Amino acid sequence: MQSRNDRTTGIITIPTSLDRVSTALIAASIESINRVGPCSAKVRLEKIKDIREARRKEIVSRAKEILHKWNIESMPSVDEVYKQVSNRMKIGKVGKYGPENLPAGPKLESSKDIIIVEGRADIINLMRCGIANTVALEGAKIPDSIKKLTREKEAIALLDGDRGGDLILKELMQVATVKYVGRAPRGKEIEECNCKEISKALAEKVPINKPKKPKKIVKKIEIPGEIIKVSKELEGTLEAVLLNAKLVQIERLPVSKLAEKLQQTKDVKCIVFDGIITQRIVDIAAKKNISRIVASRISEAVKPVLNVELNTIQSAQNY
Repeated sequence: MQSRNDRTTGIITIPTSLDRVSTALIAASIESINRVGPCSAKVRLEKIKDIREARRKEIVSRAKEILHKWNIESMPSVDEVYKQVSNRMKIGKVGKYGPENLPAGPKLESSKDIIIVEGRADIINLMRCGIANTVALEGAKIPDSIKKLTREKEAIALLDGDRGGDLILKELMQVATVKYVGRAPRGKEIEECNCKEISKALAEKVPINKPKKPKKIVKKIEIPGEIIKVSKELEGTLEAVLLNAKLVQIERLPVSKLAEKLQQTKDVKCIVFDGIITQRIVDIAAKKNISRIVASRISEAVKPVLNVELNTIQSAQNY
């Protein structure tokens, strides 16, 4: 602040992390200030600067440097690439699991989740696609080893798209704890599917015995037509309207004078204004027995009171 010839000037800097609409509303509200204490005042907006944009540019620039250095340092040689591809093509051997000697992939016991298929051929096909946390049922009867596994690990049943797959799924649901099920295309078996079809079946798996969510009951807000009409007229004006019990307008005034005016006015039952409902406005309304406040937005810091209903202009216009 600087004072010269009985005049004081200064710069107000306000940091905010709000969205653009809320920030613009705050800026416009501050410009409406015409007094500071006993003195006349004038506030003018000089600029709004988004410092996040500058930071984003710095982050993007630095990310490019890191990526360039990373590519240079981690770029594998031709020999390493050849070795990685060769190792990837090695399918491995189908193992055995449990006292029933069930066909199983090499990563079955080390994985937190497992995929249950119908037969050995299914396991071999999945291993070709890089999926090794598998075990096969080898029949319609569910082995005890499978029941035990599904209690210890998250299990996905990946079944054929035929009647046999339907029957096995019913049996699994009765005696095992399978969380998801994926199916081959209708009329096709897992051992016949390509890697793309297997990936799609796993991606589109559905939960088994998923509990139904209770429907959320939305309470309908009843807002009189007179208030809706006033709220539409006030949008973008930064003004307030005071209404009596019959919803007849008592006074229209700038939002900057609202708190002061409410303390002096009687018989007000509803306030509609283009601004933010603050705790101060709510507290005054409670003392003055004002039953409803409608504004552009409600501050997150506001603690509602029992005898004052708080609504937004948006909810009023959508009613």
